[in-house]
Amino acid sequence: MKTVTPTTTRTMVVYLLHLRRKLAHSQHYIGFTEHLDKRLTDHLCGQGARFMEVCFERKIEWRLARAWQGAGREFERKLKRRHGAASICPLCSGKAALRRAVFNEGRKAR
Repeated sequence: MKTVTPTTTRTMVVYLLHLRRKLAHSQHYIGFTEHLDKRLTDHLCGQGARFMEVCFERKIEWRLARAWQGAGREFERKLKRRHGAASICPLCSGKAALRRAVFNEGRKAR
């Protein structure tokens, strides 16, 4: 008798966490996982990445800012290498866009 093994498609997720306040020089964490809910729960408990463990110890609050379904380790590395996570963070980009708008309005008045 032949046994059939179900195949599962691994869906990786790259995610961006936005910290309420900076930890050293960084206000973002980029990671990847196959199980986003579990990974976020781990981060809430100070487990997983050392960076998130320190956030837990220092009581730095964070929130999920963005997630890319189907993206893997290569994409995560690309994001980390380019630095400037604020430029891809909707929470930061919104603030920056608001500052630019205010600055441009002031220039028009002159």
